[in-house]
Amino acid sequence: MIESVNVIGTGRVGSAVSARLAERGLSLDSGTPDLVLLCVPDRAIGEVAVGIEPGPWVAHVSGATPLAALAPHTRRFCVHPLQTFTLRRGPEQLDGAWAAVTAESDEARIAGVLLAETLGLRPFPLRDEDRAVYHAGASIASNYLVTLRHAAGELLVAAGAPPEALDPLMTRTIENDFELTGPIQRGDRETVDRHLEAIHATHPELEAMYRVLADATAAVA
Repeated sequence: MIESVNVIGTGRVGSAVSARLAERGLSLDSGTPDLVLLCVPDRAIGEVAVGIEPGPWVAHVSGATPLAALAPHTRRFCVHPLQTFTLRRGPEQLDGAWAAVTAESDEARIAGVLLAETLGLRPFPLRDEDRAVYHAGASIASNYLVTLRHAAGELLVAAGAPPEALDPLMTRTIENDFELTGPIQRGDRETVDRHLEAIHATHPELEAMYRVLADATAAVA
C-alpha cells in the first residue's frame, strides 16, 4: 500500500502528479515515504536514483528510460503517463489517459498499477525491452503532430487563410476515430499532383515531407 510519496521534480509532469496525489489524500512526504517518484529529465534519472537511500519503492515516469536507470534499487517500477503536459493546466491532464506500467515482479506491478489508477490513468503492461518502439509510437503521435500542424499552417498562410482554421479539422479527425477521407482515400491522383505543384511553388522545403506522407497514407488507404 502506497500512502506517502516523495515526488522529485516540479516540471510539467511532476506538478500535475503532485497535485493529483494531494487531491487523492496521499501524503507528499520527503522524509520516509513509501514511494520516491522521479519526475526529472531522462538524463538525470540515474544520477538522482543513486542518491536515494534504499528502502522505499523508487519509480520514474519516463517512457524511454529502462528500469536499470534506477539502480541500485530493486524495489522499482515505472509508470509512464501516455499524455502530453503543460504547466498551464493542472492534474486534470491525467484524467482518462493511458499509462504504461513496467515492473520486474508481481509486487512491483501491483504497486505500479495502483499508482496509475490513483493518478486517474488507465494502466497497461509494457516490457522493458519494448520501451524504445513504444516511445517511438508515442513520439510520432504527439511530437510529429506539432510538426504537421506547423507545416499545414504554413500552407494556409501562403493561401491567405488563418492557420488556426485547421484546429477544428484536426480535432474532428480524432473524434471520428481517424477515419481516412480526402483525395488519397478517393484515389484522386490529379489532386495530389496539384498539391505537389502548389507546394513546390510556395514551400518547396515541404515537398519531400508531403511525398513521404502521401506514400504512407496510400498504404493505409
